Amino acid sequence: MKGNQGLKNVKEGVRITTQTKANLMMLMVTMLWGSSYIFMKMGLHSIEGFNLVALRFLIASFLAGAIFYKRFKHLDVKTMKHGFLLGLLLFSAMSVVTIGIEFTSISNAGFLFSLTVVFVPLLLAIFFRKKPEQKVIWGVGLAIVGIALLTLNTELKINSGDFLIILGALFYAIHIIVTDKVAKHSDAIILGVLQLGVAGTFGLVFSLLFEHPHFPNTTESWIAILALSILCSAVGFIGQTMAQKHTTPTHTGLIFSLEPVFAALFAFIFMGEVLSARGYLGALLVLLGVFTAKFDFKKYISRKEFSNPIDGTNV
Repeated sequence: MKGNQGLKNVKEGVRITTQTKANLMMLMVTMLWGSSYIFMKMGLHSIEGFNLVALRFLIASFLAGAIFYKRFKHLDVKTMKHGFLLGLLLFSAMSVVTIGIEFTSISNAGFLFSLTVVFVPLLLAIFFRKKPEQKVIWGVGLAIVGIALLTLNTELKINSGDFLIILGALFYAIHIIVTDKVAKHSDAIILGVLQLGVAGTFGLVFSLLFEHPHFPNTTESWIAILALSILCSAVGFIGQTMAQKHTTPTHTGLIFSLEPVFAALFAFIFMGEVLSARGYLGALLVLLGVFTAKFDFKKYISRKEFSNPIDGTNV
């Protein structure tokens, strides 16, 4: 009996250690995604929005594809269709965010894009007649007040940059819902690589149509593009996939919700960006709205994991 108990204790210790490492990896990924807003801002100094999206995702897809190339032996038509759809949605979300960040602050962008977490249950309620929980309604209310404080000027108008970031959050919420539906029928890793390639290809096509695409001509822009491609996209994608195998949905959601906090922190440290008192209050309310909509605190406190099949925010 004592031997069995000792073995159980060892297994539990290993499980806790593995989960801790996974949570630390998830935290690193969240920090990388929080830094992406700065790199987008930097990259746009020498190239245009669609050009940046093209370079970011094409480089990321080549890197991820080189790592997971063996999985493509099992590529089929259904997976290709799903990858194309997800890539189109990813392109839509990241394009409007990349263009929008030119006209708003990094801190605003981070907090407004976190509204993805609020939009997911709302869209589920609209399109799948899945009645939103009470906590979602409260979360939406807090987020709306926060958005008003964070974005509205004295004339009660929202600037184009903030509007585009919110639109990007809506597109990404759709992306999350569709991912949840199609990932059950395809290899998730292959889907991830395909969607990066499709998003980059759409970026290139749109850049050729509406811009004058070229490679970055400054060291700063190259650093930004490579950081977005390697760290925020390729490493972020691979790290998330690896970490989520060994942690819980609750821990994942909690850690991912820190993304706008990291965005604001990096903006303050590296760009000297400071919000007004009203802006910080709005940011806090948006964050509270996201937390309220996302988590079942009663079950979390009682140490019971709640089930939420749709999860995740990443820029």
